[in-house]
Amino acid sequence: MMEHDRANVSLARRAYAIRRNALLMGEVQGQGYIGQALGVADVLAVSYFHALNYRADDPEWEGRDRFLLSIGHYAIALYAAMIEAGILPDTEIETYGMDDSRMPMSGMAAYTPGMEITGGSLGHGLGIAVGMALGLKRKNNPAFVYNMLSDGELGEGSTWEAVMSAVQWKLDNLIAIVDFNDQQADGKTTAALAQVPEVGRWQGFGWFAQEVDGNDMDAVVAAFDAARAHPDPVPRVIICQTKMCKGVPFLEDREITHFVRVEPDEWARALEILDKGKPDD
Repeated sequence: MMEHDRANVSLARRAYAIRRNALLMGEVQGQGYIGQALGVADVLAVSYFHALNYRADDPEWEGRDRFLLSIGHYAIALYAAMIEAGILPDTEIETYGMDDSRMPMSGMAAYTPGMEITGGSLGHGLGIAVGMALGLKRKNNPAFVYNMLSDGELGEGSTWEAVMSAVQWKLDNLIAIVDFNDQQADGKTTAALAQVPEVGRWQGFGWFAQEVDGNDMDAVVAAFDAARAHPDPVPRVIICQTKMCKGVPFLEDREITHFVRVEPDEWARALEILDKGKPDD
């Protein structure tokens, strides 16, 4: 039984709320990493309302599953999820990115309840997750460590050092989540490095690996369940193929989606489109 109250609200409705929260925060600044937030909302909905064990009113509860956001600039997405989860109040949406806000544009653990690590320099999150998972094992704490990282971080050597360490220490309490949206600041991720099948690459290092459509809620749920239940003493990874700006077609169609600039009148249009597709509970 999860410690949080899911209140029988559908995962689709949770994902809608996460997208809406992200758009409202983006409107405060007039720009931002909206594409990533819209794209990964389904994965975050499954994480926070199906998989993770936590207490919204006690973000430092020792028994919690840890969710580590390696990708600091995805903070807007995680804030949106934590607002929906009740960890952060929705009254703080209008403070996003402002001086003295608890929700800076890049995630910082010292500022935000529920933000486990400070992200920013890409490629370090999985290494921190390995240390955290090992520490929990040595304390006989049954909690899981989830680490969300980007496809761009697969080009960092430190990521693969962590991959090997996780296998060495048999960290079956570690679940990596790769947001594979194929977008970087300078173009497509798949154009930056020699490409090999991702599942095969992770399996080659000894991980239990799955690849799913990250915007297919049922597929994501099944992947999370399989990752938690896998019987072998190995770390697990879920590679989630997501679509940038998912749910707002006129933003999806833009050529540049890594850092989306939205005109003032377009925020209301985006929210209207999202609201028209609002799912039932």
